[in-house]
Amino acid sequence: MMRLNEVRISAGSVAFEGNLSLPDHAIALVLFAHGSGSSRHSPRNQFVARVLNNSGLATLLFDLLTPEEEA
Repeated sequence: MMRLNEVRISAGSVAFEGNLSLPDHAIALVLFAHGSGSSRHSPRNQFVARVLNNSGLATLLFDLLTPEEEA
C-alpha cells in the first residue's frame, strides 16, 4: 500500500509545495528538489519516483521556486 500526501515546507514567509509518497515499510527517503526548468509535476521525475517507490523507497518531490517566482 502507498500513502500519497501533498505537503508544504515553510521557510520564513515562503511555503514550498511538494508530493510525499510513502510505501509501507519504506527503507529510506529520496528527496527531489526542483529548481528552474523542472518541477515535481515533470513526467520524467514522477516516473523515477514511481520506480523508487516500487523498490520500497519513499520519495519527496518539491519545488524550490514558489509559483510567483516560476511565472
